[in-house]
Amino acid sequence: MLIDHASSAPFAAVALDYSDGWRVSRHSHRQAQFLYAASGLMRVISQQGAWVIPPTRGVWIPPYVEHEIVMSGVVRMRTLFIDRSRAPSPMPECCVLAVTPLLREMILRAVDLELRPRRDTFYQRLQALILSEIFSLESMPLHLPMPRDRRLQVICQALMAAPRQDWTLDDWGLEVGASARTLSRLFTQELGMSFGEWRQRLRLTEALPRLLAGDGVQKVARDLGYGSSRAFSSMFRRLLGATPSDYLRHHASGNYSKGHGV
Repeated sequence: MLIDHASSAPFAAVALDYSDGWRVSRHSHRQAQFLYAASGLMRVISQQGAWVIPPTRGVWIPPYVEHEIVMSGVVRMRTLFIDRSRAPSPMPECCVLAVTPLLREMILRAVDLELRPRRDTFYQRLQALILSEIFSLESMPLHLPMPRDRRLQVICQALMAAPRQDWTLDDWGLEVGASARTLSRLFTQELGMSFGEWRQRLRLTEALPRLLAGDGVQKVARDLGYGSSRAFSSMFRRLLGATPSDYLRHHASGNYSKGHGV
């Protein structure tokens, strides 16, 4: 389903609120979209994969990319729609970006100005600043790519249903009828990462909503198949640049930075 938002304008800022568990069914836009939640957590799902978007993160969605959105917690979505002529050529694919405090305040200001009957040159200057800030943001490892190969699809779908599953590629090879060497090569070719890296990325995307909902680090680590909270925290820090406790503390205070990676 194709949805247009302010198609006659090169830039639009929209505020939408959703309850926990709400699902926005699959659709696309003629405009590029920058999706940001002032509170709550979103999962964006497309044919190319899934992206988990906690507060302090945003996702860039290029024009005509079909996607659906699932809400975790009460979500205060603040989204920007950007005409294709103003979208940057270096961002042709969906990606999760670290939202700076400056960008957050500018987005909220743009939403406020959008509701006013008259707009002035200040709003135009604000739009230019927002776009400049977006295009300089750091991409974050919160994308879970999905394969085309049928055998890899069986593996990935099974792991998404049971993230704590600890089978090796030899085990999966017996299940799907391929050697571990073939499966390893396909993971690298199709997904750009090893089987182990994909499984870690999956567990990270499963861990974030649970941690933000208040589950303890030890419980989340155990539920996702880690032998200790230390091993889980090591993975978390390697991918996001902070331990789970540091991430949650910075998230709660809003005191985060691009350089820190949280």
